Amino acid sequence: MGVISEFKAFAVKGNVVDMAVGIIIGAAFGKIVSSFVGDVVMPPLGLLIGGVDFSDLAITLKAAVGDAPAVVVAYGKFIQSVIDFIIVAFAIFMGVKAINRLKREEAVAPSAPPVPTAEEVLLSEIRDLLKAQHDRP
Repeated sequence: MGVISEFKAFAVKGNVVDMAVGIIIGAAFGKIVSSFVGDVVMPPLGLLIGGVDFSDLAITLKAAVGDAPAVVVAYGKFIQSVIDFIIVAFAIFMGVKAINRLKREEAVAPSAPPVPTAEEVLLSEIRDLLKAQHDRP
């Protein structure tokens, strides 16, 4: 089997396609969460702690000189990323928890015993007749 045909067989497997779809949706979800955190959560949080905007927090190691940009450690952006991660992780946790609950409820639901087929009913009747004949004196 050639490399091209092996790659084709690998690429069209359901798992690879599902994984690709998951990655694309995950990236889009990440953008939504980043916007939610940056535009909805952080402004009120910054207001509560005295008007601090986390994304502007930084330590200047070397000031800008002429055309050379300043050298800064932008720890505010790191804090923002950590908060984004916590919210994404919590959202995923809640989704997985809901899916697990649905699976448990599905497993717990008792299924009705199967209705015997006509053949099984007939065989049961024959068995009962034979037993009745055997039990007679």
